[in-house]
Amino acid sequence: MNTYKHTQRGTLIVVVLSAMSVIPLVIGLIIFKPALIVVPILLVCAWLFHSLTIEVADGELRWRFGPGWIHKHVPLSEIASAQPVRTAFLEGWGIHLSRSGWLYNVSGFEAVAITLRNGKRFALDTDEPERLLMNLNRS
Repeated sequence: MNTYKHTQRGTLIVVVLSAMSVIPLVIGLIIFKPALIVVPILLVCAWLFHSLTIEVADGELRWRFGPGWIHKHVPLSEIASAQPVRTAFLEGWGIHLSRSGWLYNVSGFEAVAITLRNGKRFALDTDEPERLLMNLNRS
C-alpha cells in the first residue's frame, strides 16, 4: 500500500540536453562525423533523467529516475533523520556528491536531506518537501 508517491518532471534538463545535442549534430554533419556519437548519448541522458519519482510504501523509501533503470531504496527503519534543505545552483542536476551527501536531483532547489542510522547521508530533490517529510515521519 502506497502512503506517498510523487513524480517531479525535469523539463529543463530535457530541454537543455536536447538543445545541447544540436551542436554535435551540426558539427558531425558538416565538419567531423565522429561528433555524431555524442547526440544519442545526450538524448539517452535526457530520457533517463526526465523525471524523479519518490515513494514511501511497504516500509521503504524508494526513488527512481525516468523509466526506472536508475533506482534505489532504503528501509524506513534505517532513517535516523530527515529535514528540508535548499540546494545551490552549482550543485546541478543528476546524481552526484553534495554537501548533503549524494544528491538525486532533476529540477529546482528544494530537497529533503536524509541521514541513515549508519551515518550515510543523501538528499532527494522534490518540489513538495513538506509532504515528503510528513509521510516519512508518519511511516
